[in-house]
Amino acid sequence: MSAFVTDQFRILNAGSFVESINNNSYYAFLGLSNPTNPSAGFGRTSNWNSSTTNNPVDNFQYLSHYRDTSLFGKKITTENARRVIRKIEWVSNNQYDAYRHDYGQNNTAPVSKALKLYDANYYVITSDFKVYICIENGTSGLNPTVPRSTIEPTHTDPAPALLADGYKWKYLFKVSPSDIIKFDSTEFIVVPNNWETTTDSEIAVIRDGGNSDENDNQIRTVYIENGGTGYGTGTGSFTASILGDGSGGEVSITTDTNGVITGVQVTQGGKGYTYGIIDLSSSSGSGSKLIPIIPPSKGHGYDIYKELGTDRVLLYARFDDSTKDFPVDTKFAQVGIIKNPEQFAGTGVTFTGNTFSSLFAVGLTTSRTVTIGERITQDQGNNVEARGYVASFDKETNILKFYQDRSLCFGNEIDQTQSPDTAGITTFNSSSAINFSASLGSAVIDTSLNGSVKTINSKQINLGVTFSNGLANPEINKKTGDIIYIDNRPEVQRDSRQKEDVKIILEF
Repeated sequence: MSAFVTDQFRILNAGSFVESINNNSYYAFLGLSNPTNPSAGFGRTSNWNSSTTNNPVDNFQYLSHYRDTSLFGKKITTENARRVIRKIEWVSNNQYDAYRHDYGQNNTAPVSKALKLYDANYYVITSDFKVYICIENGTSGLNPTVPRSTIEPTHTDPAPALLADGYKWKYLFKVSPSDIIKFDSTEFIVVPNNWETTTDSEIAVIRDGGNSDENDNQIRTVYIENGGTGYGTGTGSFTASILGDGSGGEVSITTDTNGVITGVQVTQGGKGYTYGIIDLSSSSGSGSKLIPIIPPSKGHGYDIYKELGTDRVLLYARFDDSTKDFPVDTKFAQVGIIKNPEQFAGTGVTFTGNTFSSLFAVGLTTSRTVTIGERITQDQGNNVEARGYVASFDKETNILKFYQDRSLCFGNEIDQTQSPDTAGITTFNSSSAINFSASLGSAVIDTSLNGSVKTINSKQINLGVTFSNGLANPEINKKTGDIIYIDNRPEVQRDSRQKEDVKIILEF
């Protein structure tokens, strides 16, 4: 016997995640400014940018390492999170599946050959970013060839519209310009948030459908799989009831000269149907198979998350040069999502700021040239050496930012093999100069630098972090928070002339 988790559970999880953003602190973060330099180190290889084996590792050891090498983060709010669906574009002369409740192994979707509804191509987004669901596509058992859609739907009325090419479309929503800017992608369509509760008048009309009681599993379409023969006494029509667990459904049936059922028009949709059959017991015909299509509960458009199968969430974050937390001279090779990191200095206190820096920082007395990713050291005497990796150097403020990760404890080995220079992680102090391994030379720490603001030529510059005697700690405790997503990427060089728009798809 087999079991499975239903799509409805995945949709529920996607919705629960979006709702959880209001009660938690989620951040998109960038990390690992030295994936290839040094050429070897914990979690790195010399061919990082071209290797197909540098995939993220999902264990506690590597998750902690991702925290070590993180650079900075941007908070994700509900305004930057949307449920999304596959992008199926309306294209003239393409064929599309119709909505059906019964796609399966023995009834595959006619165009996509999907085994379930959510894999079928039963909705589209048009050239003006309107989303429609296909109620009928002009097929039946009498004419199984799916016609090509030649007329692009444009209407916004709540009622489905039957076009001259045989397709009947139900309008759902239009993607807003702001959502297009943030969330547009080649693969997905963004779906509005808070569909169930929004007071937006356009959405409310579609959602409520005028009368939700009338739309309670109201049947609107009957598919003719087999027209049978001998129904009626020739060309004409007759009425029949829709039987099942609902009530009030009625259809008008059209036949040809041989009594073959050629058309079924729903005249009364009734309500409360989760299954139905057409009552033909009063007719002398035989062999027909008429399938009432069961719509979503409360009708099409009432709950678009279930109707469209929204089991994915897109998270958006923009990294630019608007804050000193986001240095523009650094590199990154990791993108991730972290939940509820804690303040550096506040035990158990969740960080809630809009941005964070997860780097240590030191103020230097003079400007200099540095190499991003190079190792820095500080001789503290008695064979004690502090080590770190350069992430950024701001030549205007002379602020050097760096991080310390576990590769500093393992020499230059990819694994944890000890080497002669093995040492622990030692905190930098204000007493000794900092030495540079690649750019060479040393630099003196500006011990007079205190606070979070530095004045240069009468200009006050917010440094983003708070200094004491020339040193500053990260804004978050890097040992805290749950990493829920990680993506290793080829190295990206940041620049003041560019912005990074990060769009992450979480699939449930």
